[in-house]
Amino acid sequence: MITDNDIKFMRIALEEAKKSFEKDEVPVGAIVVCNNEIIGRGHNLTQTLNDVTAHAEMQSITAASNYIGGKYLNQCTLYVTLEPCVMCAGAMFWAQLGRLVYGASDTERGFTTVKHALLHPVTTNDKGVLEEECSKLIKKFFQKKRYIDNL
Repeated sequence: MITDNDIKFMRIALEEAKKSFEKDEVPVGAIVVCNNEIIGRGHNLTQTLNDVTAHAEMQSITAASNYIGGKYLNQCTLYVTLEPCVMCAGAMFWAQLGRLVYGASDTERGFTTVKHALLHPVTTNDKGVLEEECSKLIKKFFQKKRYIDNL
């Protein structure tokens, strides 16, 4: 069930995504929340770090794990602007994430294109939170890329 808090936290994840956009990275942002407190933030840094694993989700999971001093996030919610890929879903599985909330679906590379069982059995998930805003930022990024490539 989507709550007002979900919308509030997804807006913060969108601010993280805008940081990626400004760095010419695919604009995806993520935050990890525990007991209504943000304990991890991240945005895509794959180009900046030259690291295919530097997705927003991975950055925020690492930050949250460092914050709590443990690897399990079963009492936490991860908010991310784009449906996680298989790699990130695997990281959420191993972290035993309590809940996943995402904005835009990724019909080409999202984890649901493979199967939902990629998430840990304890993980609940909700999708479509601020979907239009999340999608718009990603579409704007790729339209800009196509325009530059066609010059």
